[in-house]
Amino acid sequence: MFDHQDIFAALNGKLPLPEKIECVHGLLKDRFSFVDRIAVAIYEGKTDLLRTFVHSGEDTPLSLYSAKFSNSASLQEILKVGRPRVINDLDVFGNAPATHTRSIAAHQYKSSYTMPMHLNGDFFGFLFFNSFQKNVFDESALHYLDVIGHLLSLLVIHEMSSTRSLVASVKTATSMAHQRDFETGSHLDRMSNYARLIASEVANKYSLDDELVEYIFLFSPLHDIGKIGIPDSILLKPGKLTEEEFETMKAHTLKGGEIIDTMLSNLGLDDLPHAGILRNIALHHHEAVNGSGYHGLTEEEIPIEAKIVAVADVFDALTSSRPYKEAWSNDRAFEMLQSMAGSKFDSDCVAALIKRREEVEAIQRQFNEDRLG
Repeated sequence: MFDHQDIFAALNGKLPLPEKIECVHGLLKDRFSFVDRIAVAIYEGKTDLLRTFVHSGEDTPLSLYSAKFSNSASLQEILKVGRPRVINDLDVFGNAPATHTRSIAAHQYKSSYTMPMHLNGDFFGFLFFNSFQKNVFDESALHYLDVIGHLLSLLVIHEMSSTRSLVASVKTATSMAHQRDFETGSHLDRMSNYARLIASEVANKYSLDDELVEYIFLFSPLHDIGKIGIPDSILLKPGKLTEEEFETMKAHTLKGGEIIDTMLSNLGLDDLPHAGILRNIALHHHEAVNGSGYHGLTEEEIPIEAKIVAVADVFDALTSSRPYKEAWSNDRAFEMLQSMAGSKFDSDCVAALIKRREEVEAIQRQFNEDRLG
């Protein structure tokens, strides 16, 4: 009665998404040995960026890569036609200028099957099956890959939807609790995109993959959720805080950790992937590498995600107008960060942000404050 073994039973467990992708790929290769790679790219409409997210296998032609979706005519055609795309000879893209196309060719992939992912009718990203062989994606294989593709899409969408639901819930709660003109949506958009730039730049040194960089980006806007629990008399005080008031303000990091745990429990997201990144950002984004921060953590004790958010948040605060200050120029803000690199801020994170100055300025243009914030 119980002799049958469900080959996908592992997907019911608590495996991280990359391991689930690897599991499905392994089972798929038992039937279609020519499928050499599975990869997922996710789309963010606000910035029109298509970004690498997870993949199977050790070797990947693309890592920590993003590109404007509007610049990829071949991928846009998939959405226009409304069907997946089969290319059984990738040599047809031999002279294509796009970085991702050249990279696929350089790794000797010869054919591909690309499926768009949708959530409630909205475009979510792409799922790619690649092979080192030509002319292998025939109708018999595609019929099976359609089923596997939709299964993988559901796995990705389920994980990302849970994360985005949490982020949206926290943002809503924060907005309802405190209508602050100095924490606008544009501020959060800018600093989270700065955080992603920094994370991708230091990724190799700190062993951050595409998935971790994405979660740092998603969670960074929630760094100050603990301020919900700080009285407005302190939070909105225009002058310098007293020593006692500052101690109360410092408590927002601990309150943030408590709020995160409560919301994860209430939303049934206790097993949310990488929830530790979210906690670390909320708890430790005011630490300093020399130990002079809120709770005295030093260089090695501070998680890299907290170091990244600290630089991103302070840079945007410096270069933004506030009721009590004018916006600094980028040059002045960079100079200040450099002067405190290695003491207050992580040197690698400061150098990473400055190195990506052109992209920083593009973010500032895209998410510029209007008079209403």
